[in-house]
Amino acid sequence: MSISRYCSTVTMPEAERPYPSILGFLTSRFPRVRQSLWEQRILAGKVLDDDGNPITPATGYVPSKRIFYFREVEQEQVIPFAEQIIFQNDELLVACKPHFLPVIPGGPYVAECLLNRLRTRTGNDDLVPIHRIDRETAGIVLFSANRKTRGLYNELFMQGKVEKTYQAVAECTTTPETAEWIVENRIVKGEPWFRMKSVPGESNARSIIRLVELKENRARFLLQPLTGKTHQLRLHMSSLGFGILNDRYYPELQPERADDFSIPLQLIARTVKFHDPVGGAAMEFTSERELLW
Repeated sequence: MSISRYCSTVTMPEAERPYPSILGFLTSRFPRVRQSLWEQRILAGKVLDDDGNPITPATGYVPSKRIFYFREVEQEQVIPFAEQIIFQNDELLVACKPHFLPVIPGGPYVAECLLNRLRTRTGNDDLVPIHRIDRETAGIVLFSANRKTRGLYNELFMQGKVEKTYQAVAECTTTPETAEWIVENRIVKGEPWFRMKSVPGESNARSIIRLVELKENRARFLLQPLTGKTHQLRLHMSSLGFGILNDRYYPELQPERADDFSIPLQLIARTVKFHDPVGGAAMEFTSERELLW
């Protein structure tokens, strides 16, 4: 059994009366966790209210209040690849994440995530990711190391002041008529819940995609996301007919299977550029990981 050293938080949203029980809320909010498991956690005092007190079956639902819990998994798979710390100061930590490792705890992963690995490695429990990349994607991830300046770095991403570039390898059996595309569409959650889809409506996702090189039946691309929707680049590449090599979600959802560490998704968060809001210096970080090319 793996139990997180760090608590996770969920906020009870506004709801119509009569309010649900906290057990009912947790079961609906986390459908992949059995109701009986939430019952066991509550009875064992492992679920806390906003004041740090154990929740009981009689505790009432209070909109806007938080619930704290410790993520547990019975058998956690070890991801056999190491992260790299490429920069660290009092405000910021920059890491290069390997393929297959999630950024934060989720699903069957507790200790085996970039955040908890780095907290253990550095001893800094205040580390918080400023942005995220997919578990299947490798590359640069920024972490705030100081809660006092965290908001300044969050604002960079919210205001679009961070330039990110990715590299990808995709199947390409014919020579495209152009070498650059601007893709704009509306991305929303699809089915199943972990897959995204594009729908009609106001655009909320925008990417610049450039063809860099062709070789046999493959092509190498430089990708620049101008927004940050989940799976945006994977979906945009697929929409152009360039499914990223080893993508299990797009364009078609592949049958569920265990990870095959020998065939990682060929997508890397290559560079991140911005002006440091604390020191004012121009910052640029680059991943040295390589694609199968």
